[in-house]
Amino acid sequence: MSNIFVTWINFMAEMWSMLDVWPERDLIDYYMPPSFRKQHHETRVIVDGTEIPIAKPSDARAQQASFSHYKNRCTLKALFGGTPGGLMSYCSHAYGGSTSDRAIVERCDLLDKCEEGDTIMADRGFIVNDLCANKGIKLNIPTFMRGRSQLPSNTVLKDRNLASTRVHIERLINLAKTFKILKIELDKAYVPLGSEIIGVCAMLTNFRESIVTK
Repeated sequence: MSNIFVTWINFMAEMWSMLDVWPERDLIDYYMPPSFRKQHHETRVIVDGTEIPIAKPSDARAQQASFSHYKNRCTLKALFGGTPGGLMSYCSHAYGGSTSDRAIVERCDLLDKCEEGDTIMADRGFIVNDLCANKGIKLNIPTFMRGRSQLPSNTVLKDRNLASTRVHIERLINLAKTFKILKIELDKAYVPLGSEIIGVCAMLTNFRESIVTK
């Protein structure tokens, strides 16, 4: 059974890696919901990181690399990206749970896929402003407090609107995690296949009912 599973995971990952699911700009605009287009029409992708639990490695260095302080356990971490229209359009390789979002962006090809003038929508912890600016890409994240006790009312409303639209990627990730393999502790034997397993589950979400109504 293990041989069958490993064979098919590798096969599906290899076949689907040949498909370019990153949509062109005109397709993003065509399928963008009207409510989204009204305030965030420049958005190319909504991104967020997610982690899946793994068995504790026996090697001390592997433990250190995979230990997530956020989850308080060993994990694998990947960066997911979705379009405003509800397509899972990006999935990075899997990294140890200690890897920051910035480090993943530096190592993956997300910014290379974006074009100058595009906007990436993300959560507050996605601190890659300088990396985006170098490529002419805008970053749309909630406002930092920066020592202030409270934010102006118009800023609060703007951040609430941003949160309501950014929830698309959270719903896509939750859809991917309906597959049991991403919820239970991944066995040590399958950790080397982490990128393939996460990638296959991400692709399978595009065969499910869309999170965005027609």
